[in-house]
Order: sequence, then structure tokens, then C-alpha cells
Amino acid sequence: MFRILSIALVAAAIGFSGQAVRAADIRDGAAALIAGDYLTASSELVPLAEQGDAVAQMLVGSMFRNGKGVERDYMEAVRWFRMSAEQGEAKAQTNLGFMYFRGEGVSQDYAEAARWYRKAAEQGDFKAQTHLGFIYSNEESGQVDYLEALRWYRMAAEQGYAPAQNNLATMYDNGKGVAKDQAEAVRWYRKAAEQGDAAAQNNLATMYYNGKGVPKDQAEAVQWYRKAAEQGDAPAQNNLALMFIAGEGVLKDITSAHMWWNIASANGDDIASKNRDLAEGEMTSDQIAEATRRARECMSSNYSDCD
Repeated sequence: MFRILSIALVAAAIGFSGQAVRAADIRDGAAALIAGDYLTASSELVPLAEQGDAVAQMLVGSMFRNGKGVERDYMEAVRWFRMSAEQGEAKAQTNLGFMYFRGEGVSQDYAEAARWYRKAAEQGDFKAQTHLGFIYSNEESGQVDYLEALRWYRMAAEQGYAPAQNNLATMYDNGKGVAKDQAEAVRWYRKAAEQGDAAAQNNLATMYYNGKGVPKDQAEAVQWYRKAAEQGDAPAQNNLALMFIAGEGVLKDITSAHMWWNIASANGDDIASKNRDLAEGEMTSDQIAEATRRARECMSSNYSDCD
């Protein structure tokens, strides 16, 4: 499964140039934004954005895009992102590309999204590289080019970006733009999975389950499915339930299977919902009640109490 991430609110680290006072004001504004002090963020950032500071413009655009301290306004977000992007600010270019990709504040336009992603990607922005790779690997974009997708995914993956590593692994797994190589797919899935990427953990688990690129190991599959499931990944929750119902890599336990299917269903997985309903035909009312209680406790504990 490919991963495409949503727009970032603020950069993890922001490099500033120009006068020390301006830099300090932007740092203060960004810190306030992260802390949820939107009044301070606005008072620090908006004047700088109006004076033409590209970083401040990018951050103000993010405030409008995410509705942080202001009413959510995609058109206003696009306006600020564009001003920043046209000055060469890579993160704003990525964000503007995302707005075109999603059709937020502008008409959806994959070609225009790709154009802005490319500007940021060529500056080394790993999120833009990943987004651009996704456009080239996504048939809906009308711009499928697996070789290009592979190239951009690899650039971002080699920077250590977990979603790109997962997507690169998927290219190897399916032989898209490169010779099919499941051992190489496992290598990249593992890199992303060890960083905590839930989609990669689910994919790595499936490789272990099927014995593709690694020796078949159902117990190892269960471990990786569980790691992803406990992050709220619905496909992994469905898969973990399947392991419990079949007793593969774990003791057979229909109550645990029902619990995970119930959770996956709550997270929007329609297949899990059907599996849960089928399982109920083999369960007593007490078992169903217990499974439902456990599912509720698991979710209310943010997956810290799921045993």
C-alpha cells in the first residue's frame, strides 16, 4: 500500500535568514503555533508575512489551511502558500502542490500539483519527493511513470523518510519501475517499519506471513501486525484478527479476533465489519459481550490496554 501524507502544520526545524530580529519573531511565532498559542502566533507572523517574509507566509498559510487560530479557509491558505512558494520556499511549494492535489482552495489539478512538488523536490524536500513519486505511481493522476516514481521515492527513502521507504518497497514488491525483488522490498519495508511506520509494519508482516522475501514466520507476522494495529492501522487490525481466528502465530482466540475486528470496523474497515459479523455466528453472547468490552477498553486506552 502506498502512503501519501497530509500537509504539515509547521516544519520540524526552520532555517531563517535575514535580520536577527525578524528571525527571532518568526521563531517566536512558530513556537507559539506549535504550543497552540494562536493569538501570539498570529501577532508575530502575520505582520512579517504581509512584509513579504516567505517563511512567515508559509506558516500563515498553514494556519488558514488547518484552521489554527483562524477560521479554516483553503483559498486564503492557497494565497499565502503561493506568495511564499513563488519566492522559492520549498515547504510552501510542497504545501501548494498538496492543495492542487487535493483540490482545496483551487480546482484539482494533478499536473499543477506535480509542477509545484517538483520545484520543492529539486531542492531536496523529501516530502515533496514522496508526493511527486505518488503522483507518478497513481493511475488516477493520469501521469503514471513508474521509473520517475521509483526515482523520487528512492531520493526521499535514502534521506530516511519512512513513508517513502514504504512506497519504494511497494515498487519492488510489485515490480513497478524495477525488476520485482521481494528481498529488496522487505529491506525497505523493514527500514520504515523500524521507524514506526504503521503501513510498512503491516506490509512487512504480510511478507512474513506469505514467506515472500523472508522465510515464512507466522509468529513474526503477528508481532508486526500487532505493532501496526496498536497504532490504529485498520488493515493491520483486520489482519491480526485473522491470525487469532486461524490460530496462526498465536493461540486461536475468537474473542480476541472479534475484538480486533470490532476495532478495525470502528476505524472504517468494511471487510473487518463483515468478518466480525460472521464470527458472531460461532460465539456465545458472553463471548461477544467480553470482546466488545475489551475493544472499548483497548480504544479508550489509546491501544495501551488491548490484552
